[in-house]
Amino acid sequence: MPPAAILTDIEGTTTPISFVHRVLFPYARARMAGFVASNHPALDDVPEPRLETLLGWMDRDEKITALKTIQGIIWAEGYESGALTSEIYEDVPPALRRWARAGLRLYVYSSGSVAAQKLLFGHSSAGDLNGLFQANFDTRVGPKREAASYGAIAKGIGLLAEEVLFLSDVEAELDAAAEAGLRTCQLVRETDGTVASTRHATAADFGEVAAAFGLARG
Repeated sequence: MPPAAILTDIEGTTTPISFVHRVLFPYARARMAGFVASNHPALDDVPEPRLETLLGWMDRDEKITALKTIQGIIWAEGYESGALTSEIYEDVPPALRRWARAGLRLYVYSSGSVAAQKLLFGHSSAGDLNGLFQANFDTRVGPKREAASYGAIAKGIGLLAEEVLFLSDVEAELDAAAEAGLRTCQLVRETDGTVASTRHATAADFGEVAAAFGLARG
């Protein structure tokens, strides 16, 4: 039976990894010193010296909620000014729209803050996609490589774990989701150089996901 809901990752799944590392991260980094000087309340959870701490977290690509919140605030200014437009794989928007029309419930789970997720999908190359999603989740629900996070999401949306299909390019995240009982599929994007998993179903794009799991295709 087809799943009742799709829970999707962003980076490497709906959005090229290169966009995040080539555009978003440098944009935030270039403005981080100015943000630290602003004494914004979001800095309260960042240990001193704040700029050094934040740049170190960025260098190590740490999935720390405080960092993701601050990046999201900086990106918001870029999106609202028109300096940033999100890149979305061209197969993703039409698939999401078909699935939503067919009654499939769509959710996002990313290490980026919920605010950053909404900015990305709201200012995409395919227009505003936020209305297609029922809810967004970030690391406040738990780390993406821990099974309990996926169990909490399934419980929160009122579905059995096996009714939810999780899409990601990261095998360790898929492992955690599968441990929680979710169905899984790895997006193996050629342009991202993803290494195909031997433990999960794989798909080159959302069209192949639809074919493999009996989802709306047209």
